[in-house]
Amino acid sequence: MAGNREFMYRKLHSLLGVIPVGIFLIVHFVVNYYAVYGVESYNSAVQFMENLPFRYLLEIFVIFLPLLFHAIYGLYIAFQAKHNTSTYGYFRNWMFRLQRWTGVITVIFLAWHVWETRVQAALGATVDFNMMANIVANPFILAFYIVGIVAATFHFANGLWAFFVTWGITVTPRSQVISTYLTLGIFVALTFVGVRAILAFI
Repeated sequence: MAGNREFMYRKLHSLLGVIPVGIFLIVHFVVNYYAVYGVESYNSAVQFMENLPFRYLLEIFVIFLPLLFHAIYGLYIAFQAKHNTSTYGYFRNWMFRLQRWTGVITVIFLAWHVWETRVQAALGATVDFNMMANIVANPFILAFYIVGIVAATFHFANGLWAFFVTWGITVTPRSQVISTYLTLGIFVALTFVGVRAILAFI
């Protein structure tokens, strides 16, 4: 019985990492990318997102609750995992290890990012271009953001590879190789968008 529950938790963890958390990551990066086109473009994109109907319900049930489950259960998986890269330095073994490391980094980064943006907004601050520009004006915070963005994009892209396997989408060795290249491309593309966007605030 405990084994079945563990299996279901892992399936749910995998699913939520893609839908809706992964989709939200992509949307968030796209909105942030408007900073590349200037202050007004970014502020307009943020304003549009903040004026969505049922915004608070969407944030609670589509973003925060799935993200909390994925993060908390992901930390449990990360600290329960047994790594064997020192004995078997295979590519997938390293991807397994990096998935756990980047998961922990991403959780820390997201907690900090939520504190600096959503929590401050709840306390009366305005989420806009100037807020982000002030945050990343500190070079150490900018470096932290870049590390967090890369960790998040890797975790999502590599997690997508695992999702395809877990849900029986890629069952043959050939399909898994194709999936590796596909998810690598997603990692590179999302990293470019995320890093380019954060640098636009400088």
